[in-house]
Formats: sequence, C-alpha cells, structure tokens
Amino acid sequence: MAANSLDRAKQAVRTQVWDALTAADAVHDSSVHGRIPHFKGAEEAAARLAGLPAWQRASVVKAVPDKAQLPVRARALEEGKTVYMAVPKLATLKPFYLLDPATLTVPPTEAATSRTAAAIAPTVEVDALRPLDLIVLGSVAVNRDGARIGKGAGYSDIEFALLTEAGLVTPETIVVTTVHALQVTDTPIPTTEHDVGVDLIVTPDETITCPNPHRPSRIDWSALTAEKIAAIPVLAVRQGA
Repeated sequence: MAANSLDRAKQAVRTQVWDALTAADAVHDSSVHGRIPHFKGAEEAAARLAGLPAWQRASVVKAVPDKAQLPVRARALEEGKTVYMAVPKLATLKPFYLLDPATLTVPPTEAATSRTAAAIAPTVEVDALRPLDLIVLGSVAVNRDGARIGKGAGYSDIEFALLTEAGLVTPETIVVTTVHALQVTDTPIPTTEHDVGVDLIVTPDETITCPNPHRPSRIDWSALTAEKIAAIPVLAVRQGA
C-alpha cells in the first residue's frame, strides 16, 4: 500500500473509533478527534492491568504521558515501580523523565501527571534508562492481532525503536495498551515496518492476548523526514554520528 493510501486508511480507522466513542459518550474529552482518547473506565482498565502477572513481575515501566494512562502511571509509582515517561515530542537530548518512587516529593497520583512530572522529574538520556519490563502505550484503535494506531504523530514508534536499538527492550519486555472496548476494532489496521504492535490489550472488562505482534528492531530512517529528524535532538545526533 502506498504511503498516502496507508495514511488515509489509518485515518479512516481513527475517525471511525473517535465517532463511536463520541456517540457512546465514552470519553471525558469535549472533542476526542485528534487525541488519544481519555476514555471513561481508564481506572478500571488500570486495575485490571495491575492484576496481571506481567504487571506484577515488572519493576521498570515506560509509559506514555496521556491522560488515559494516568491511572496506570500512578499505580506503578504507588507499587514502587520506576516509571519513565517521554519528554513531549522527544524535544530534548535527554528525552525521558525519570519518576523514581523512592525520591518523589509529591503523592504518586500527582507525580504521574504530565505537568507535574515535567516540573519535578529529572530528564535522562536513552543510555541512562534501565532495561524495560513493561511498556504502556496509548492508542486510538487496536485490533486483536495486536496492530495499533495512535493519533498519527509517530512518537511512540520512534521511542520504541530508540529503546530497542539501545538494548533496553528485550524479547521479555511486554507491550500493553489500555483502551475502551470501542477502541478494539474488527476493521483491518494497515501497518508498516516501523509500527509497534502490542502483546496485551486491556479494557475495563477484558484482557486480550495478541499473537505475535510486530516489533520494529531499529529506527526506520526512510520513514522520517529531515524536519522530523532535526526536531528530535537524539535522532539528529545519531544520524550525524
């Protein structure tokens, strides 16, 4: 599928899901279009995730900063797990916030918000991260095969590739997304080599194990524009090395 056709197909799936969530009054957002949905039931999905063995074994978690995953981040910190969260748009040479539950000066539920994390958490370079036990992604849509799409910016895929190249994502690392049931679609989701699949989908009412999700093993430079590379310092440095 050509790039433009693929982009249009992905956008059609996003629109379908955004419309379904809006019609069902299933989100907290005034307008969900263009966003990772802040879905109703996010706390219940986080609680379901916390009951899984993969979560209970994890001591180091990389999580997205979206509101829908705030209960996941807060629970991780409450349970003594180290949490890494990306700096918005990976816009600094040290592109991850380190939330260490042992050194927090505010309650975990507050520290886990993106605004507070930006104010209190040190930023760290990719090479300073500990190996990741669990990666939590936000999604607009996902299917039972583990294919997912975000809102279209591509930062989660870039982060995953960076962390994989650094040896921080291993075959044992579990990739999970928490979503509303309406975000689990039967519509085929077109994917590319750089798209990250998920091992587990957790809704408020269901845990779905996905068979053989795709994992990129490296940065797909061919999929990045010169402008995108220039805007992400850690990529610009790597390309110039």
